[in-house]
This record gives sequence, C-alpha cells and structure tokens, in this order.
Amino acid sequence: MSSSNAGRGRNVVVVGTQWGDEGKGKVVDWLTDHASAVVRFQGGHNAGHTLVINGKKTALQLIPSGVMRTGVQCFIGNGTVVDPTHLLGEIERLEAAGLDVRSRLFISESCPLILPFHNELDRAREAQRESSGAGKIGTTGKGIGPAYEDKIARRALRAQDLKHPQRFAAKLRELLDLHNFVLQGYLGGTPLAFEPIFELAMRVAEQIKPMLADVGVRIDGVNRAGGNVLFEGAQGTLLDIDHGTYPFVTSSNCVAGNAAAGSGVGPDKLHYILGITKAYTTRVGSGPFPTELPMDEPGTVGHHLSTVGQERGTVTGRPRRCGWLDGAALKRSILINGISGLCITKLDVLDGLAEIKMCVGYELDGQRTDILPLDADEIVRCKPIYESFPGWTETTFGVTQWDALPLNARRYLERVQAFIGAPIDMVSTGPDRDHTILLRHPYLG
Repeated sequence: MSSSNAGRGRNVVVVGTQWGDEGKGKVVDWLTDHASAVVRFQGGHNAGHTLVINGKKTALQLIPSGVMRTGVQCFIGNGTVVDPTHLLGEIERLEAAGLDVRSRLFISESCPLILPFHNELDRAREAQRESSGAGKIGTTGKGIGPAYEDKIARRALRAQDLKHPQRFAAKLRELLDLHNFVLQGYLGGTPLAFEPIFELAMRVAEQIKPMLADVGVRIDGVNRAGGNVLFEGAQGTLLDIDHGTYPFVTSSNCVAGNAAAGSGVGPDKLHYILGITKAYTTRVGSGPFPTELPMDEPGTVGHHLSTVGQERGTVTGRPRRCGWLDGAALKRSILINGISGLCITKLDVLDGLAEIKMCVGYELDGQRTDILPLDADEIVRCKPIYESFPGWTETTFGVTQWDALPLNARRYLERVQAFIGAPIDMVSTGPDRDHTILLRHPYLG
C-alpha cells in the first residue's frame, strides 16, 4: 500500500470473470471476515448469491453478502437499481432468520428505482422478441433493463425522490404516460394506473427513507477509520453491457472499474481486484457459448457438470448451460478488469472425470485467436481449441491445503494460471466458508 494510504483501510473488489454464477457470494462472505463494510455497486435483484454457512443455505439477491456477518456495514451504491418492494421483502426474510439488517444497511440516494411498469415492459419485450422470431435475450423479467434505460435517458425516479411526495408524483405521471404508450401501443400490453403505483411507493418510502445515505462519503469514512471495504460485483464480466456478448448481456457494467463509479469513490481506492472463476464454465439464458457441452444424456461430461455442480440459477431456477473452462474468454476478462489474482471455485465438481479440457483459443473463419472476440456473431462461429489433462479420482471436496490436492488437479490449475497470465490466489473446494485453499490473501498480502 502506498504511503498516501498509510493508516487507511484496504479495499478489495470481487468480480465474476465468466457469465456469472461463479460462486462470488461464498468468496465475498469468506473475505468479509477482514472487512468492515461490503458494497453492491451494480445490477439489481436479477443477481443471486447463495451462501452456505454451517450447512445452512441463504440466497441473497440485492442485499450485500456482508449482511451474514454481525457488525458489518452493508452499502447499496448508486450504480445499483433498486426495487423497493423486493428490497423490503428480502430484509424481512433475513430479519425473520434473526439477522439485524436495517441498522447497518445504507442505500445511496442516487439509486434508480424499479417500479411495476419496468417489470411489465421487461416481460412484454421478451414475449415480443420470442413471438417475432428474434430470439429472447434471456432477461430475468425483473425490470432491470428498463430501469437502467430511464437512468441513461435522465428521467429515472431515484431513491431520493421518495423523500418528496409531490416531486415523486409529478415525475411518476410523466414517466407512466411514456411507458404506458409503449406498453399498450407498441407491445400490446395493458396500461398501468397511476394511483396504485404511487400509493405503493409512498408506503414503502416510510421504511426506505431511514436507510438512505451518502454512500460515497460513508465508504470514505470507513477507510479513514482504518476499516477495509469489500466491493461485491454481480453477474459476470462477459455479461457486461459494454464488454460482454452484446446484446446477450445485462444492462449494467459488471467490471471492476465500475466499483468506483457505482459507489462514489475514486479508482485509486480499489487496491486489489479478485476475479472469481469456476473450474469449468456455465451460462444462464441466451447467447454464444463456445465450450458448451450437451447435458441431457447421463454419463456425459455436460450431464456430470450440471448434476454434480447443481447448476441452476439462484434467481430464476433455470438450468445453467455447462461446458469446459474457456481460457480464451478468461483472458478477455483478465484484460478488462486488471485482475490482481483469481479464486477458482467448484474444483470439486471435476472430481472423477477421466479427462479435463481447457479451451486455449478458437478457430474463427480459418484463423486462430487466443482471446474471445468482441462481436457476438463472430463468437458463434468460433470453434474451440482444447488442451487436455488427465483427471483425478481422489476427492478435492473440502480440501484446505494446496499440497493436499491431487497432483493432476494441481497441474491443471498451474496450466490455467500460466495460460491466462494471472496468479491463482485462492481455490474454493466446496460451498461452506471453510472449504477454501488460501495461497495469497487479498487483504493481508
């Protein structure tokens, strides 16, 4: 740490390096043992983190994973879109489980709100794309995209508007007129009435307002007091609106750089970038996936990855598409995020496979490339080029020391590390907090 940061806390950003679902929640929860605060800086309740603590599963969608640790502050930054009704429901579920949430959850006043018409627009657009033959994007239907559209068009209702009923009502009428016109006239849907939406917003406002805060200033205060902060990414790099497989992407920036813009701190406060990478690759929803394997037939590798890995979306419950680790796609993620180190998750799912493969490039229109192209149409035409490795029969589940891993597992990981050009600092060998091999600690160095 530089001398200018002497006496201040250290900050770590956790990002997914694939198409999401890499196991970020477990890693964030593990790292929070060294953090005073955890920040969500993008996405909405279309993200899902499943934590397993002492054998008990907890699914989080919008609230930062730090909520599972007593005394840790939880921030929802301005880069996040917030459905206030969903947020309160999530809070109530956690409180019913005995957690203290409201006294340590702080929501940026600048967060755009997701309102009922955003959900209707999202679902109607997907239905239209499907019926027209254009193909669904594969959104969760939770209004994320339409809410971000309003933000970019400078017409969004934001959390701060909940404090001003008259201002909220005026902006809502204008916004509802626009969206009803599109919903009814273009998408063939049913228009929504003003009063129920306004009344719902005013009811939830009374519970939301005490949690509103200047998040950037509060994060700076944590650092000045010597506390560490953890920035928790949602989705994955290859779903990023700018850098992912567009248009089969999410509506926000999932990359590490957005931790600054999406929370209100400077990029010089991002001291270490931890990339989370599954030992194989999965994807939920539509879009190109070069290393995808068929999953339906028992006895195949795809079926093994799907069933042993329990590959279903945390939010949607949809089965995840599965395939070999794509090292060429991972190279793109390393480049975009400036990864300091990797955490490899779900290594134990590969146990028992006779052969392990990693994609080290593609053949595209007769040419070879060793990094994922930028054009989704080109990615569709990519034929993966694989390196093969002997598998292992020993179990890696729950292993906590590098030297205790099977030799072939270590050789596989060493080759991954060499190919992508970034160090593997952690390996997750199971869903529980303690199922972790630590080679270099992001906070302790």
